[in-house]
Amino acid sequence: MMNATDVTGARTPEAADVITGARERIDALDDRIIGLIQERAAVSAVIQDARISSGGRRVNLSREMEVLGRYREALGKPGTALAMTMLELCRGRI
Repeated sequence: MMNATDVTGARTPEAADVITGARERIDALDDRIIGLIQERAAVSAVIQDARISSGGRRVNLSREMEVLGRYREALGKPGTALAMTMLELCRGRI
């Protein structure tokens, strides 16, 4: 039978409790992040539909560069990769 220290990699029951609690918090945060990305994708679809129906292009590259810059400034170089993935999830591949 596996105990909490086996599952968490901790070497003491106290550390296993801390890790278990923190992982629960991370799981809750991940659920919120996923929900926000889904909400962002829905808003992005509204924008794309409005742009296309007005005769414009589906994607506005200057706006995407603004988004990439915000993520890079806030999170460093990995933020750019995160933003690229998020943009692809929200607007599809270009």
